[in-house]
Parts: sequence; structure tokens; C-alpha cells
Amino acid sequence: MAMERTLVLIKPDAMQRGLAFPILQRFEQRGLKIVALRLVQADQAIASEHYAEHVGKPFYPGLIEYITACPIIAAVFEGTGAVAACRQTMGSTKPVEANPGTIRHDFGLEIGRNLVHGSANLDDAAREVGIWFRGLPVLDWKRATDGWVFEQ
Repeated sequence: MAMERTLVLIKPDAMQRGLAFPILQRFEQRGLKIVALRLVQADQAIASEHYAEHVGKPFYPGLIEYITACPIIAAVFEGTGAVAACRQTMGSTKPVEANPGTIRHDFGLEIGRNLVHGSANLDDAAREVGIWFRGLPVLDWKRATDGWVFEQ
């Protein structure tokens, strides 16, 4: 599997509950590397661009209201198969269906309060990183432990 980069958002419910760092830690403990990180107050424009595929759906207005409710954390993680690894670490979108040990299972109950967003595929990852980190650097760097995590 190739090295990939993917977007993770720590959503408002996780922020309000003080779970941002325990959630970020799950991805790091998995072996994924943070290459970009920012605290951001999403406005209507960025929220609408991110959730453009949901325009016209009944839940869309509530989704925009939710994601703009308070500052969130946007992170870019890098690693072998990062998209799949992040999604597996998060668990099923519906927390009550998520596997034990996943973020959503361990911290969530409802689909509308599922704590975290992760890109669905590489195309989405590239688009979403471009939205949340427009004009900001995504770093290339090596950790001393990379050789112990990634077969190179």
C-alpha cells in the first residue's frame, strides 16, 4: 500500500466534550503522522463547500448549523493506506454499529453526533484538504519512528 494523506475533522460535539486530543491521539497511536493541524471556526462558505454533496437533502441545514457551531480541528494525517486506516479507526458512521475500540463506538451514540469526519477516498481527501488548508502548508517531515511504523 502507498503512503496517503487524508483529512480528519474533530467535530463540534467532540470539541464541546473535551475529546479533541484523545481522538487525535488514537490516529497517532495507530502510527499515522500529523502533517497539518489547525483550529478553525468554519463559516457558511467553507461548510457549504465541504458538504456540497448534501445540498438539498433534508438534514443539510442542520449539518451546516452543526459544523459551524464552534471551532473544530482540521488535521491531515499521512501513512500507509491512511484513508482506510483513519476510517477504520473512526468506526461506522452510526456509533451504535461501530466496532468496540473505535472512536465512534467508544465515545458516541448518535449518527448526528459522531465526533469525527474522515475523507471517504483519495479524491475526497485531496478535495477536502484543499478546502480546509487552502493557502496553508501541509508539511513533509520524517519522524524518528517512521522506520518502525512504515515498511520502506
